Amino acid sequence: MKTVKQILFYLLVVVIIVQAVFPFYYAIVTSFKSGTSLFQVNYWPTQFRFDNYVSVLTSGSFMRNVLNSLIVATTVVLISLFLAVTAAYALSRIPFRGRGLLLMTILSVSMFPQIAVLAGLFEMIRAAGLYNTLFALIFSYMIFTLPFTVWVLTTFMRDLPVEIEEAAIVDGASPWVIITRVFLPLLWPALVTTGLLAFIAAWNEFLFALTFVSNNDTRTVPVAIALLSGATEFEVPWGNIMAASVIVTVPLVVLVLIFQRKIVSGLTAGSVKG
Repeated sequence: MKTVKQILFYLLVVVIIVQAVFPFYYAIVTSFKSGTSLFQVNYWPTQFRFDNYVSVLTSGSFMRNVLNSLIVATTVVLISLFLAVTAAYALSRIPFRGRGLLLMTILSVSMFPQIAVLAGLFEMIRAAGLYNTLFALIFSYMIFTLPFTVWVLTTFMRDLPVEIEEAAIVDGASPWVIITRVFLPLLWPALVTTGLLAFIAAWNEFLFALTFVSNNDTRTVPVAIALLSGATEFEVPWGNIMAASVIVTVPLVVLVLIFQRKIVSGLTAGSVKG
């Protein structure tokens, strides 16, 4: 009976891995194809032509779009983490009336679908003169990155021993010193986890980037890939699209592999109390 359970467990693991990895694997295989071979179904690489990668990297403004995504995602992560750390300290350590309600309100903001806030957010950005700028994307992306980072860091900071903070207060440390010198070194797993997830969310965001930016020089990568066009109106450059998708996905995979231990420890922090 135990052997059957193990076989079913590993079979389920294999199915999940195949379902998660196969689309990216097939995109890699397709990115090396060109011409009529794009429409042939091959599960193993039959040729290794880098024409699609060269075309994507040398034509148009794709590299500029990659730089735009990098600037926007990095800025969003830095601002989100800075605001989230200070907010988490107040929500987890400073008692005040309505603290729980405020935390639930912050979390509930992220539950609204993007399309529900698109019109109102567009009017705010247009009135502020931010339309067609990277600041519009940075401002709009904070809507779905900040609530998540605040919630995770608040939960993590709430589980830290109170004695550490009390010892720092006895030594005359100010709240800012407690946050930067005491809590930040202990928050690294949570910071890496929330920062990486916020970076991925900002890097892959499409709807806001399509709505708030119309200039090709300020577009981000997801919109640039969606707007790739062929020589004619009815020609879709699937090879270039797959190559561009691989180029923008590989850095995220590398980041996850590098910080996987921090991510696991950050996501499981506070789940077990000793």
